[in-house]
Amino acid sequence: MSTMQLAILAGGLVGLGVAIIVWRLAPAQPQLAQALARLSPERTNQTVSAATSNGSLTDRLGLRIQRTMPGASLGRTPTAELRMLRIPVHRYYGEKALFFLVGLVFPALAYALLTVLGLTPPIVLPVAAGLAFGAVLSFIPDYNARSEAKLARVEFSYALCSYIDLVALERQNGSGSTQAMEIAATMGDSWVFQRIREELARARWAGTTPWESLTELAQEISLPELAELADVMRLSGEEGATVYNTLRARAASIRNALLADELTQANADGERMTLPVTALALVFLVLLAFPAVLRILNT
Repeated sequence: MSTMQLAILAGGLVGLGVAIIVWRLAPAQPQLAQALARLSPERTNQTVSAATSNGSLTDRLGLRIQRTMPGASLGRTPTAELRMLRIPVHRYYGEKALFFLVGLVFPALAYALLTVLGLTPPIVLPVAAGLAFGAVLSFIPDYNARSEAKLARVEFSYALCSYIDLVALERQNGSGSTQAMEIAATMGDSWVFQRIREELARARWAGTTPWESLTELAQEISLPELAELADVMRLSGEEGATVYNTLRARAASIRNALLADELTQANADGERMTLPVTALALVFLVLLAFPAVLRILNT
């Protein structure tokens, strides 16, 4: 190959590289439908799935299960709990699969250890025990999701009381319904206020009303208190109703319900404490009476 041909080839490669760099760095015109879809809660799990396809073992395993066996799960999928915790469904499937594999492998390891020690139990025993143990362990992600989501709902309800009061104060100061909800959402830095801000921003960009967005969020995470707030603000926004007293009463009602739950839980904890205290008292009485009984028996 001559020098001229090498120069032409090198120039072509350099030009191709420059063209690729310019093509990658040039600003792209985004699709409005895709941009709005990325703001929706349904799109969140899909985006996380695509972003974590090369992530942890749990994510990769869950994505494979979700693609090959849609809806495969031992029991009902706690969709509302996962959305409350913002845990992707594929990660939930991955955790269930890992727990099942741990339960499946543990009896096999025990069988191998017994074999090394010279014991040979029937092969059916570790297989059956592995399947049963794996099935039981696979429900651990369900329990974790439901228990953590229950705590998250309580925290959401506490923060929602403050948010309702802030919305009522903004409406009392003359702000419109939409403006009052958006301003009130900026006054807190907790994850609850952040999630409400995201929903209000999604509603603003999608051209829908904020109460419709909050109603959808309430249905997704199974939080009726949020849906009631959305209904009150719908009356204020569409019919111009005065909702200050209604909002304050609603916040007080939620606080009273939370206080009642706390008192119920405290009473239940107190009743559970009576058993160990009673047992400790009986042991103490036995220790006191034992020497006297022993002397009576010796005489």
